[in-house]
Amino acid sequence: MKDKKESEDIKPENASPQSSSASEAVSEDKKKTTIIDAIWNFLASVKLAIWTIAAIALTSIIGTIIQQDTEPANNIKFLAKLFGDGAAPTVYNIFLKLGFMNMYQSWWFVSLLILLCINLTVCSIDRFPKTWKLVKLPLRPMQDNALRALPIKKEMTVKSSLSVVKDEISNSMSSLRYKAFTSSGDNHLQLYSEKGRYTRLGFYVVHVSLLLIFIGAIVGARFGFRGFLNLPEGAFSDVAFIGEGKKIPLDFIVKCNWYNTEYYVESDTPQKFQSELVIIDGGREVMKKVIEVNSPLTYKGITFYQSSYGMLPNSAGEFVLKVAGRGSEGKISRLRFGDTFEIPGTNTKGTIIDFSPALGRDPQTGKLFTYADTMINPAVAVQFNENGKDTLKGWILKRYPQTGNMPDGSKIEFLDYWGVEYTGLQVSRDPGVGLIYLASIIMAAGLYMTFFMSHKKVWVKISEEKGAVRIIAGGSASKNKLSLERDLDKILAKASHSIEGRSKK
Repeated sequence: MKDKKESEDIKPENASPQSSSASEAVSEDKKKTTIIDAIWNFLASVKLAIWTIAAIALTSIIGTIIQQDTEPANNIKFLAKLFGDGAAPTVYNIFLKLGFMNMYQSWWFVSLLILLCINLTVCSIDRFPKTWKLVKLPLRPMQDNALRALPIKKEMTVKSSLSVVKDEISNSMSSLRYKAFTSSGDNHLQLYSEKGRYTRLGFYVVHVSLLLIFIGAIVGARFGFRGFLNLPEGAFSDVAFIGEGKKIPLDFIVKCNWYNTEYYVESDTPQKFQSELVIIDGGREVMKKVIEVNSPLTYKGITFYQSSYGMLPNSAGEFVLKVAGRGSEGKISRLRFGDTFEIPGTNTKGTIIDFSPALGRDPQTGKLFTYADTMINPAVAVQFNENGKDTLKGWILKRYPQTGNMPDGSKIEFLDYWGVEYTGLQVSRDPGVGLIYLASIIMAAGLYMTFFMSHKKVWVKISEEKGAVRIIAGGSASKNKLSLERDLDKILAKASHSIEGRSKK
């Protein structure tokens, strides 16, 4: 016994190097497995999804408040209201370095989108096998005690044969798109069916749509751009601008023919502002469109949105007047400061002597004054001369054509001061927008599957009892149990009506 004990004591010592190696290998494998599992569990975490979505939402608020890809002056003016004129440039530079001025294309925002895509993908892969197993689980006949314990259960008794009842129940189920399977026993049988088993996958369809939305956003951020372009009337450009004056080639020319603002009656509130844009490609005009808010122009994947407008400082344009003598249709004249025009059929001439972009009248003193530096209420002053003598002088307002009516019935209408305004365009290219539109359709289908469709299971036991047939129908539903209950009522009602009709023949 002593020798045996000694040999047992010696054996582990002789085998220790090999056993130690194996133990270290197992430990290393466990360590690797643990690290992989930890990473996988982290990426599949619901908490990660919540924190990532919250980060995207919060930063998107900043991106909504701060104008993206616009002229620095616009954001500095906005920041001055929050932090004061002195601190605004410093805050702007900080925000610029953080990427808030071009947030949706910044590396950190795109990284958040990529992280959310990975999280959704891992979550779906992690949970899909269990869901798929439930979807593919075959429906089986149900035991009597289980059938009677179902939360939704209907019973009835009819005077007929087992075969007739079976046929009518089967037909009734088919009319509601339940494909019936049969299980037979002694003096009884069971019909069972299901529909909507794949509605459990609606959640994953929504996941796919979200992934497509995020992928579309990433593609747009990586390969697209959002810029701006202030285009004066009559001017053209083959580039747009991003951030600090960075130029983006358009590969064609966009020209602004004219810009116009319409105001509400008796108000200085803009009702509608429009621009007529022309696309010139290869030296020829290929497209022309009047754009306004929510009605942009798109060419070669680049979209021009009506965004803003303004008046060029120290600019001199052309006054567009419609001059009509008494009873005549009138003629369009394009004039500059100091130019003279004639009123047809009279000896009266008019000379443009002044202009105001926003002419107002002081209610107390009655004096005229200019109350804004943009063309809110533009007016032109004209000095009239008849037979070489100055007669009268007055202001003609664009928004109030009656101010151009003359005593002799002549009419002078101020149509425009062309060439002094610019249209502010937001210019963008988003190659991922097609994916986002597709994702929206898929999401609608997924949400419909998830909230309005359910996996319904139906069992109907038919048994002979003392010259009659007893029917017990029951079922279960993943959601909307009221709909399943209505289905059971319809199955039994239709079958009962058909059985009654056959018994009378």
